[in-house]
Amino acid sequence: MTFRALLAMKEEEKVTTKVVEREESDLPEGDVTIEVAYSSVNYKDGLATNAKAKVVRDYPIVPGIDLAGKVTSSNDDRYKEGDHVIVTSYELGVAHDGGFSEYARVPGDWVVPLPEGMSLREAMTFGTAGFTAALSVHRLEQNGLTPDDGPVLVSGATGGVGSMAVAMLAKKGYHVVGSTGKESEHDYLKSIGAKEVISREEVTPEKVRPLQKQTWAAAVDPVGGKPLASVLASIQYGGSVAVSGLTAGVEVPTTVMPFILRGVDLLGIDSVYCPMEMRKQVWDRLATDLKPDQMNEIENEISLEQLPQTLEDILQNKVKGRTIVKM
Repeated sequence: MTFRALLAMKEEEKVTTKVVEREESDLPEGDVTIEVAYSSVNYKDGLATNAKAKVVRDYPIVPGIDLAGKVTSSNDDRYKEGDHVIVTSYELGVAHDGGFSEYARVPGDWVVPLPEGMSLREAMTFGTAGFTAALSVHRLEQNGLTPDDGPVLVSGATGGVGSMAVAMLAKKGYHVVGSTGKESEHDYLKSIGAKEVISREEVTPEKVRPLQKQTWAAAVDPVGGKPLASVLASIQYGGSVAVSGLTAGVEVPTTVMPFILRGVDLLGIDSVYCPMEMRKQVWDRLATDLKPDQMNEIENEISLEQLPQTLEDILQNKVKGRTIVKM
């Protein structure tokens, strides 16, 4: 068996990518072999092609932190030939060959059965970013958030996590406010469910005070950095922020004030090692109450050959919504 895959190779301090022909013997160790139907492009995949980001343990590697496809062989009794499955996160695409390949082999413990009512294409329209958005909404609701509590802010709203969070919250009846630095994308955000769209500057003034006007009942934040500090200072009493990203940096210049004077909760969202029980629960919600009505508005399909340019674009904030890769 031969198949195509995108291989990332490191030469000195530069990472290059190339579509190559591979053999079955090139597949890594694992219990379940999958014919990949779709993968998707996430910010972390872009970082995998940047040597300075240090996300990848060792090169060469097939990137792609998620995939959906059909089992072709299995040494794990939980899965059999023909099963439709999803794999996201764990070491996929960073320490174990990932989803940018027509075939993949993974440990059985990483595999999630495709939920009833979801297609393989839809699974990767969600992908890691959609799963992260859903996990954020799930955790906020576990922490008590309801649509009656007031407006919910989504920062970085045109990105993968942001777009999905906007659409999911809208589906659940929340008053969603999307924040973006892209003035040209206001109509896009409203088309997927945002009631209001505001600029990045409105969320993060030049000087962030320890406590600001109580504006948001909650927030989904895939951005981090200074914007997160500003969001925390603007959350209503008893509200929550679900943080899952670092596109604005890892340093958060905040104080204890929002936490001790307003009872604000900061919820860390980890989609990589999320326990399997919760992982399956969230995927089931993605097939039901968190499945947006505007999936077609959010997705864009590309081929393996188009991947290298898209991986560059996502690091330069030139990608909106979700990009799926058809194998």
